[in-house]
Parts: sequence; structure tokens; C-alpha cells
Amino acid sequence: MTTMLFVVMETQHNRSTCLSLTHTLRSVISSPLHPLLKHFTLRMYRQTEHFIDSKMALTPLACVLLLLSMQCYISTLAVILKTTNPKPWVNEFESIELSCMIESISTAQPRIEWKKIKMGEPSYVYFGKAISGDLEKRAKIREPASLVILNATRADSADYRCEVTAPNDQKSFDEILISLTVRVKPVVPRCSVPKSVPVGKPAELHCLEGEGYPKSQYQWFRNKEEIPENPKNSPKFINSTYTLSRELGTLKFSAVKKEDAGEYYCRAKNEAGSSECGPQMMEVYDINIAGIILGVVVVVTVLLCITVGIFCAYKRGYFTSQKQTGKNYKAPANGDGVDYVRTEDEGDFRHKSSFVI
Repeated sequence: MTTMLFVVMETQHNRSTCLSLTHTLRSVISSPLHPLLKHFTLRMYRQTEHFIDSKMALTPLACVLLLLSMQCYISTLAVILKTTNPKPWVNEFESIELSCMIESISTAQPRIEWKKIKMGEPSYVYFGKAISGDLEKRAKIREPASLVILNATRADSADYRCEVTAPNDQKSFDEILISLTVRVKPVVPRCSVPKSVPVGKPAELHCLEGEGYPKSQYQWFRNKEEIPENPKNSPKFINSTYTLSRELGTLKFSAVKKEDAGEYYCRAKNEAGSSECGPQMMEVYDINIAGIILGVVVVVTVLLCITVGIFCAYKRGYFTSQKQTGKNYKAPANGDGVDYVRTEDEGDFRHKSSFVI
């Protein structure tokens, strides 16, 4: 705009037609304006007076065009916000500034509000010139409208909306949305490593932690050397047959080999940091086929001997009961002329009749 004024004034010569422009600028300066607009108008006024004093003026048409342009600029000046970073991030327990800058405004004291939007639900964190909600005593406003969180926690990850209301502006309201991510360092992961595995058998190693944000990626190490995702990429692991998932933290061997033995540990890592579990030893041993066959033969021989022994003992009558009961008892013959009668109690007998010698 200032450049346009210079060019037109330098090419026209009518002092009287520019007086109206001077009076208009003077009236604008004396009105209540935002400092930014007043500075611009004052600068135009001084430049206009300078060119009038130097006997360089505008034609009536040029002055009209200039006044219309200036009026258009003033009428369209409205509250406009911008930010230096719409998607900031911060590590947990550190400070972060959510930038909300007022690029243009004419209202001297606009109303500034901040809202936190999480799960689609908005809540005030700055209202009525005071910090409120879960940021109370943990945040402050940095002039003119930026929000500074002093001790960010994982619960602060959300969308934040800066709102500015300027009643004296033609466009009296503007807002800007900022998405904050609080990064959380992983905790020590839980690692599961089998203590011993026979050669040729499958084996699975597990690593997991649930506190880190963003979600952790996992690395496995054997004897302090990182295990590559593809075993063919390293000569030390080229003979191994495994699959490694960095997202799930699993290391699966389809068939363990002797060279797979060693100390294993896992590291959980994200943008905020890393943590690792202690090393655990996995042994790999050979299967003794001859020993297994010999053991089976010994067990079968022992069982066979026990079976033969039981059969022989039964044949010799060691397992036959010799006890007689009252039902199968036979009374002796009464050759001596005495009759014996059995009572209800087994073995209890009495004389049935007397006898003579």
C-alpha cells in the first residue's frame, strides 16, 4: 500500500485534491485502534504530508482510488490467528508451548480461551483469564495467547483449540486447532526365554511392555549382538531359521540349532527412549537316541519280570485264601456214639445225648 502511494504521488501534481486524504488519515489516527493499525495509518499520514510539502500531489481520481484502497484495507482487517507448529510433541514431564499468535486484530482487549478436546469432548483449560481443569497449576499463558504446559503428562495428549473473540473487528472470531502428543518412555519389558531346547525343536521368545507411547518397537539381542530381522543379512545368523516381529516382540525358531544357544535379552524402544530386560540363557542340547532306546528296553524288561513273578506266585497258591467259614465246615463222624450239634456260633458244640461206657 505504501509503495502504491509513493508511485502515485510522484507522478501527479495537484496539491488541493490531496488535502482530503490528509484529513481522513488524521481522523483515523485519532480514533481508538489496535497499535498495529495505528502504526500503519500514522506512517501513511506522515508520508502524505511529506509529499504535499514537497509540492507533489495527487489528481482527484488518484486520491479517490487511494482512499478506497485504504478503506478496503481497514474494513477487512480482522482477528487472524496462526501457529508455528500445529502438531507439537513433548516427552513426559517436560514443558511445551502451544503457539497461538494473533496475526492481525483491531480490538484492544480480545477475549482469549483455550479448550482441550479428548474423545470428542471439549473442556476449558483457560477461561476468564485463569487456568482451569486438569492443567490448573501446571500451565500459564504467554502473551498474547500461547499456552505453556509446564509438566506434561501422558494424559495431556489431546487436541487443543485456541479461540479469540474480538468484538470491534468485522471478523470478530477466529480459532486454531493444535494436536499435542506426549511421548512416554517404555518401561522395562517382560521377557520370556526358554531355558533349554533340544536340537531341531521349535522355540519361542516373547517380549512385551505396555506403558510406552507411541507404541514400542522391539529388538532382540544374542550375546550382546542385535539379531537382524532377516537372518540372511548377517553372516553370524545366516544358518538360523527364525522369524522376528518388531511390532509384537516375538522371536520364533522353527528348528533350533546348536549355534542358537546363548544369552538373549530384549529392548523396547520408541521416540521417547528405550528400556531392556536382563539377559537370560537358552541352552540347546542334542537328543541321545541310543540312551532313549536303552531306557525303553530296561523298562520293558523290568515290567516283564514283574509280570512273570506274579504269575508264578499265583500258580503256587501264594494268593489263594485257606480260611474256612461256617457254611463249608463238615462235622466229624460220630463213631464214638456221640452226636454233635452245631449252634449258631461257629465252633460251639454241645452233646445231643449221653452215652454209657
